[in-house]
Amino acid sequence: MEGPIWVAGAMSGTSLDGVDAAMLLTDGRRIVAFGETHYRAYRDAEREAIRAALGRWPGEDGVDQAAEVVETAHAAVLSRLSGAKMVGFHGQTLAHDPKGRGTHQAGDGQVLADVLGLPVVWDFRSSDVQLGGEGAPLAPYYHFACAQWIGASAPLVFLNLGGVGNLTWVDPRYAGPEQDGAVLAFDTGPGNAPLDDLLRSRRGMARDEGGTLALSGQVDHAVVAAALARPFLSRMPPKSLDRNDFADLSAKVSGLNDADAAATLVAVSVACVADGMTLFPAPPARVLVCGGGRHNAAMMRGLAKALPCPVIPVEDVGLDGDMLEAQAFAFLAVRVARKMSTSGPMTTGVAAQVGGGRISRPKG
Repeated sequence: MEGPIWVAGAMSGTSLDGVDAAMLLTDGRRIVAFGETHYRAYRDAEREAIRAALGRWPGEDGVDQAAEVVETAHAAVLSRLSGAKMVGFHGQTLAHDPKGRGTHQAGDGQVLADVLGLPVVWDFRSSDVQLGGEGAPLAPYYHFACAQWIGASAPLVFLNLGGVGNLTWVDPRYAGPEQDGAVLAFDTGPGNAPLDDLLRSRRGMARDEGGTLALSGQVDHAVVAAALARPFLSRMPPKSLDRNDFADLSAKVSGLNDADAAATLVAVSVACVADGMTLFPAPPARVLVCGGGRHNAAMMRGLAKALPCPVIPVEDVGLDGDMLEAQAFAFLAVRVARKMSTSGPMTTGVAAQVGGGRISRPKG
């Protein structure tokens, strides 16, 4: 079968808020239609089980418990979607060290295949890392399809602000994302993770809702300057980060009051994005923002001030910023099933086009 099919995709990001699930009609090259979506928040105990396993690898304490949480939550939300021919399952990243131990996403696709009674495409990152790539980011080929779906005719940028920030520069005038010059993608630095962790530790809150606290604070520019001096920022892309690579930012703002600390962490995220914008082959016409960070007014105001082109949420062009990554893994699942590439030299730094992922089918 080579035509479009309905696929369910699911994503549990580094913000640890919950599982997004979305239906997509696609042939792995283009978006034909968007389908229903659902969200399943992690309960507090579930989130803490995952948090306790962050930075850990298979076989280490807490990893099996985290994987069970991930599988249970995904099975619950994916079972609410109907009509899918297959599932794209990213799992939950617990550790990411592409130049060292590799990359680790908790959750077994075979478990989901058996529960859902559908083929499940999963473990998208390992092949890329084994072949020398960063294994991240993986949404760029889907971003290319989105750019063509909205009818873009000039280079543009997708900015995803989850726990980590990442940028995808897209030139939609190319025939496909595999072509040299069509895409360039990389992680920029911290997204929402340091701010979320700050609110959790100081106020027992999941996030700075709407950016209200950050908007009331003053930025410590010395902390921002120190963050911009990190070696990661001077590396040429492609490049990727682990959620905890900027975890020491919490210590850098420990002497600040809550509002000033929040404002400073937002300013670091914005500054890292602005720094990354200088690395593109041509200036983009606009920046389309997805992920939870677009709901933070302090973040969006900072980006609008710091970046040299219009900055808008993806909803302004008819896309769903909460579900974009779930849709991306539905899209990538079809590409894996049809032996198409999912990453390449300008997205993860791998030497050649790679089709990552493995397919688990229901037993029997």
